[in-house]
Amino acid sequence: MSRAGKYPVEIKNGVSIEIVGGALVVKGPKGEIKLPLDTKNAGLVEIKIENNEVVVTPKDAEDKASRAMWGTMTRNIKAAVIGVSEGFVKEMYMKGVGYKASVKGKDLVLVAGYSHDVVLPVPTGLSVEMGATPTEFIIKGIDKVLVGQFADKVHKVRKADPYKGKGIFYKGEKIRRKEGKKK
Repeated sequence: MSRAGKYPVEIKNGVSIEIVGGALVVKGPKGEIKLPLDTKNAGLVEIKIENNEVVVTPKDAEDKASRAMWGTMTRNIKAAVIGVSEGFVKEMYMKGVGYKASVKGKDLVLVAGYSHDVVLPVPTGLSVEMGATPTEFIIKGIDKVLVGQFADKVHKVRKADPYKGKGIFYKGEKIRRKEGKKK
C-alpha cells in the first residue's frame, strides 16, 4: 500500500482552497477546479485546511473503503493544486508517411493514413498547440483526468505499429519493434 494519504497537500503560493457547500474549490492563476465532497465515497474522509496545508483523514481507520478513499482524495486534491498552479501537459507526435496534425477552430484534425481525416473536437477546458513540425502537438489543461483521457483518445486513433514503427506516440514512449515474417 502506498500510504499516500499520510502526507498533507501543501497549498502553493497563489492557490486558494475553500470548502463551499458540498465541494472543495481550488482556485489558482490557471483556473478553478471543484472536487465534489458529497458523493458516497468522498463522505468516507474528513478534509481540514490548516497551516497552509490540506489534511485528509479517514472517518473510520478500520474500514477498508475509508482507507482507500483517504489516499484517493489526497491525490485528487494534490492534482487539483498542481493543475491550477502549473497545469498538465501531454506532448505527442506522429510517425508515418503523410501523417500530420492541425488545429482548426476547436477541432484537432489528424491525417493518419485513413481514407478520411479524423476530426476530434477538443473538450472545453483543454487547448491543443502545434509543435515545431506538423507531426508534433501538445495537449494542455488544468484537469489531469481530462488531459489524460483526451490524449488517450488521440492515441487510439492510430496506435503504434510494432512492425513498421508508425502511429501516434506520446513523447518519450518506446515501442518494442517486432521482426516480420521470414520466407
